[in-house]
Amino acid sequence: MRHRRLLFAAASVAALWAGAATAQTSGSASGEANVEELVVTGTRTVGRSRLDTLAPVDVIGAEAISRQGASTELAQALANLTPALDFPRPAITDGTDHVRPATLRGLAPDQTLVLVNGMRGHVSALVAVNGSIGRGSTAFDLNTIPTVTVDRVEILRDGASAQYGADAIAGVMNIRLREAASGGGATYNYGVYNTTVRTARGKRDANDGVTQSFAAWQGFGLGDDGFLTVSGEYVKRNATNRSDYADRVALPLYNPGRIIGRYGDPKVESYTVFANAGLPLNDTWSVYGFAGYQHRDTNAAATARAYNNANNVPSVYPGGFLPQIETEITDLTLQGGVKGEVAGWKVDLSANYGKNELEYTVVNSINASYGAASPRTFRAGSLEYAQWIVDLNLSRAFDVGLVEPLNVAGGLEYRDESFGIGAGEAASYTVGPDPTKAGVSQGFPGFRPANEVDVSRHNYAVYVDVEGKLTEKFGFDIAGRYEDYSDFGGKGTGKLALRYDFNDAFALRGAVSTGFKAPALQQQYFTYTSTNNVLVGTTFQLIEVGTFPVSSPVARALGAKPLEPETSVNYSLGMVYRAGAFELTVDAYQIDLENRIVLSENLPNTNTPAATSAAISALLAPFGVSAARFFINGVDTTTKGVDVVARYRMDLGDSRLDLTAAANFNSTEVTKTPALPTLSALPQPAFLFDRANRMTYEEGTPERKLVFGADWTRNNLAISTKVTDYDGVLSPSNNPAFDIGTGRATLVDLEGRYTFPMGVTLALGANNILDEYPRATPTSINGATGSIGFPGYSPFGFNGRFVYGRLSYKW
Repeated sequence: MRHRRLLFAAASVAALWAGAATAQTSGSASGEANVEELVVTGTRTVGRSRLDTLAPVDVIGAEAISRQGASTELAQALANLTPALDFPRPAITDGTDHVRPATLRGLAPDQTLVLVNGMRGHVSALVAVNGSIGRGSTAFDLNTIPTVTVDRVEILRDGASAQYGADAIAGVMNIRLREAASGGGATYNYGVYNTTVRTARGKRDANDGVTQSFAAWQGFGLGDDGFLTVSGEYVKRNATNRSDYADRVALPLYNPGRIIGRYGDPKVESYTVFANAGLPLNDTWSVYGFAGYQHRDTNAAATARAYNNANNVPSVYPGGFLPQIETEITDLTLQGGVKGEVAGWKVDLSANYGKNELEYTVVNSINASYGAASPRTFRAGSLEYAQWIVDLNLSRAFDVGLVEPLNVAGGLEYRDESFGIGAGEAASYTVGPDPTKAGVSQGFPGFRPANEVDVSRHNYAVYVDVEGKLTEKFGFDIAGRYEDYSDFGGKGTGKLALRYDFNDAFALRGAVSTGFKAPALQQQYFTYTSTNNVLVGTTFQLIEVGTFPVSSPVARALGAKPLEPETSVNYSLGMVYRAGAFELTVDAYQIDLENRIVLSENLPNTNTPAATSAAISALLAPFGVSAARFFINGVDTTTKGVDVVARYRMDLGDSRLDLTAAANFNSTEVTKTPALPTLSALPQPAFLFDRANRMTYEEGTPERKLVFGADWTRNNLAISTKVTDYDGVLSPSNNPAFDIGTGRATLVDLEGRYTFPMGVTLALGANNILDEYPRATPTSINGATGSIGFPGYSPFGFNGRFVYGRLSYKW
């Protein structure tokens, strides 16, 4: 029933826009269609336009990205413009505060493949292990790419593992870098949150999160026809705080009410530089490549420790303390290649190296077991991921008697990956003279020497892709790919896509494909002991929980098995309609996923029967662990939805109005959960995938997101407005009494721009101008410290109104 409502709503939106726009088109003075962007994602045939593809492709240009108040974050800018993409802003989730995941069509962040200039990008070293959307995943960090270096982003909303490789289950995001042999530009952004924070215990005005950025790019000529485009960006963003007031009754030292937590965006300072180049060698051959480097320092808070916290040292922190987690993130990418023609075949040979490193430091903390002698600052360890890729791609058009040449493409790929964990300093994880106190750095315990790993693997891939037309109206694409991994073996995928153009205005398109996602090295080998805010009975408590590799003795003792690939089948059916200056696409999809990799529940947990809990504790006792979790396969889901995108351009004499409407209707159902352990030592089964995780899959991302936009331009003046309607989501608990619904919200953004005669453009605007918030976290969940003011699952965050100004100049 729910899926039928989604389809009905999508059809209604499409019908309303088609009717309105058709009436406007017939009366338009020009009736000219927009210039159609050519795309390279989702097709290997040269010259395909966005509306001519066999699967839906969004093309988001640099201008649209730059007109977002949050344009210093590529992930947020794309989420503002693409209904199928969400970018929640979790807080107090350790590393996920610093590397925030984006999701496409409600699936996991690592089920979307990210390409940079058509080549697979390297993922972050971080694996999300705490309570956020994307828990258990490791994905590409979109915010390592500065918006100034982007020419456009192409988002293929369809399964594409057979075309591009593992992870392309929800789709593919291809970031195309700026290519310019001359010209340049510079932009300065300044913004601040100006808001009224409405938490469960009261409200207050806030002016925080001051954001400043300076970005510039310059094009240089190389030889006669080559280019070198250099771009750089500096960003400094202060933290926001949306914590609630501390409970004055439970904590009378904080009477009158005080804010002792810090819940919101982290403090960020980053430097990024990119260079993108291409140089013809002769009429046939050319060389190309790009390089990028980012250094990012961040600071986020952990849960506040009140003065009466069991692990406080009152002589050091008489008023309690707020542990803060700092990360130093470095990201490097290098790519180079040569392309040309041999015996009629187009040849593209390239190599790519990417590395992401994250180092943790905990400040304003304490190891209570050392008492007053404890350090306050701790080096807590590091994570590192690196990737080497060599690609050979071939393509050629063959005249086989069809209405147009048959495009045949194929290729080989070799990929080598490595992952490492480095231990922190001893004081961050060792027990001091007082064993009754926690022997770790509060807020983020350091990685121990036993956690250190240095692992690698490699894989080979071969693919073939055939695209053509059987008739003038009937096009097809058939693709197949096989990959062989050194750790778990081989996997094959395939795709068939069809399109039929009834006339110049209307076409139907559809595809069926299989896909897979390999278990990441981080998922196979990550190990750590962390402090989690866990529901025990009817209250939340901080407890130490170990995460162990599936190959470890601890995990094996609890029934862990080697991880296997996730597999998927993706079905899609859509339509394309265009008439003059109006265009409309509607695409329905179903994604059946099997054997999804998830992070298990803590064992024992609150749903574990008493006898079983005692048995698990006995199994863990020899390892000195009170609770353990590990990665597992076994969750099956079905995701169904509809994407609607409509555009219309109106010429109004000396001005122009561009209208857009887009919607994503999406729902996920968990159809199978992991098998329960059958260890003889357990008198009753223990739950590996509990209610909170199941509900996160089913209700943790919006089932509906609508975006309506209008851009009006007249000479040097322009005004843009956008209205985004978010369906409410659920931030769930294993106990339904502690569920938090964010509630539905409608956000309005407004920006005005004026270009002065000297070429300088001034923009003033506000995001969320009506200052909308999700529902506040109830005091029964928030606890005495009030640290968590709003649910972290909110699809639009919880920072309130953001006002900004932007100065830009092009030469």
